[in-house]
Amino acid sequence: MIFAYSTNAFVKFSLFESLEKIAELGFRGVEIMGDRPHLYPPDFTAEDLARVKETLKKHDLKVTNINSFTLFAIGDTYLPSWIEPEKERRDLRIRHTNDCLKVADVLGCKNISVPPGGPLNNMSRKEAMVLFHQGMEQVIPLAEQLGEKILVEPEPDLFIENTAEFKSFIRDVKSPAVGLNFDIGHFFCAGEDPAVAFEELFEWVGHVHLEDIAATRVHNHLITGHGAIQFLDIFKTMIRLNYQGDISLELYSYVDTPESAGRESLDYLRPIFHQAGLGIFI
Repeated sequence: MIFAYSTNAFVKFSLFESLEKIAELGFRGVEIMGDRPHLYPPDFTAEDLARVKETLKKHDLKVTNINSFTLFAIGDTYLPSWIEPEKERRDLRIRHTNDCLKVADVLGCKNISVPPGGPLNNMSRKEAMVLFHQGMEQVIPLAEQLGEKILVEPEPDLFIENTAEFKSFIRDVKSPAVGLNFDIGHFFCAGEDPAVAFEELFEWVGHVHLEDIAATRVHNHLITGHGAIQFLDIFKTMIRLNYQGDISLELYSYVDTPESAGRESLDYLRPIFHQAGLGIFI
């Protein structure tokens, strides 16, 4: 199990600078933002990706996930989405997902994370579900061919926010290539106990995001120890269930201080990892 740091906290730096800084902090893994200003696939040639691989090898960093959630290169945090009314907009999200699957394969990463539909914007849940499944059907074949996982990440205020909504979606997915990127803070924001949610959804979990959230459960990523999440309970659940995946620290809200935020979070979590008995490489 590798503890990584997401490059989306380092948007004021290039991808290569971000990799160097994350390694210097002592992380053994990195989650790469599949978007500008980092690794937006259309911006990268085969030679560019070879340079990324060389840099990862130089710093002994494992890519735990390609985060293909945002699309700032052509839209924003959520849009284009899987469930927009216009087919051409949905096609942009589908193309981006397939591009990120190819990048993950080149970099030796076994999964990408994707948004859970998108803002409903007055669309019915039934119609959104149909569109989301239709979109998934256009990316699953490539994922299966490459041996990659597409991990849906529930998030507050989007189509899929919680355990029940994810299970409602996944029950009709026929491919093992689709799973769950379990964001601990997001389930806390949804009013759930993350440890309970993790156990209920464990069979689909392929990767974990970690950040703290205030007791108000407002969706704002905090340095670990600055919020109310009981990480020890979650880590003990991971141990009991024999979770074998990786974990990524996601602190995109600290773009002005990504290094100090990462360092403080790491210092806070080390003794908790140890107390839980989590065999994690950091």
